Amino acid sequence: MMTEGTGTQTGLNDWITAFKTRALSAGISSATLDALAGAEYLPTVVRNDRRQSEFTKTIWDYLDTAVSDDLIAHGLKALKSHGETLGRIEATYGVDAEIVAAIWGLESAYGAVRGDIPTLHALATLAYDGRRGAFFESELIAALKILQLVDASPATLRGSWAGAMGHTQFMPSSWHAFAVDFTGDGKRDIWGDDPTDALASTAAYLAGKGWVKGAPWGAEITLPPGFDYALTTERVKKPVADWQALGVRLADGGDLPDHGPASVQLPGGHRGAAFLIFQNFHVIETYNTADAYVIAVGHLADRLRGAGPIRATWPRDERALSFDERVALQKKLTAAGFDTGGIDAKMGPKTVAAIKAFQTARGMVPDGFPSLSVLQALP
Repeated sequence: MMTEGTGTQTGLNDWITAFKTRALSAGISSATLDALAGAEYLPTVVRNDRRQSEFTKTIWDYLDTAVSDDLIAHGLKALKSHGETLGRIEATYGVDAEIVAAIWGLESAYGAVRGDIPTLHALATLAYDGRRGAFFESELIAALKILQLVDASPATLRGSWAGAMGHTQFMPSSWHAFAVDFTGDGKRDIWGDDPTDALASTAAYLAGKGWVKGAPWGAEITLPPGFDYALTTERVKKPVADWQALGVRLADGGDLPDHGPASVQLPGGHRGAAFLIFQNFHVIETYNTADAYVIAVGHLADRLRGAGPIRATWPRDERALSFDERVALQKKLTAAGFDTGGIDAKMGPKTVAAIKAFQTARGMVPDGFPSLSVLQALP
């Protein structure tokens, strides 16, 4: 695996030469491959891939930005100005207008910031870089296939550093699988100024991933004294009645809504807010795997419906571990016999489980939160 900053333009050029053979075998024409001429190695793309904000900020810092008063206000305006369109989309796909609007807001500030990085350059850089090479190579092939299918120039394909495009930042493979022509003009246009196709495509995506019509993504809850924190993981799903029997309640003290099996999540550790998450949480998770992102989408949608802010306080005296500290945490856990599933600086389910196991062994509250105190307690 390449480390940050080791790639070069020459290296990318050599990679593209080898890639063209694979692309031809995948059905990409030589004429379409000409779109890669002059592809640039983009170091900033590599850096962003290493330090994605959803994974590197604390949940409260991320939510402060992702569910800001400004984003809420602009979201309410977007719901008003595009209400008829979003209503038709909801009626067609069964996905709440507020959820679609929230994704639109987080992904592109309601279309204002769609990204200006050449998609082919970004995907080629990330495929060559090697950390998730196979994934980004498949997305590069998907992007080239878009050029073969639609009347568009490579310059049309522009977006984020990760190769996501349009109002709701679709990856190329998602365009092929889920993009729809909701305007009826014969095009699946997620790039233009009219957001209709992009918003409908997002709803189609969520519906295709198993969205449960009429069900929430989750809800803020309170946990009773003496609650078993070993249960706070997506791997533990219980009927709502079981959580209710354990003393779990909504943040306002009310009974829990029953929308099928649910899990309890503590994104900020035991000193922060707790959430009961349902199937639709996991559907949004397919759009972006960061828990912070999913909670932001869900909470922003709730705010657009008129709900208030999160009631619990966050442990703002804590700070996010740096990239190097997260690597050190995983290395130390592994050395101490707690399997993190690899060293990648991502606080995924295996790393969280390893933290919980270590916390339990040390008599700490086993909330799985990657705090500085956990790092300092490791030998």
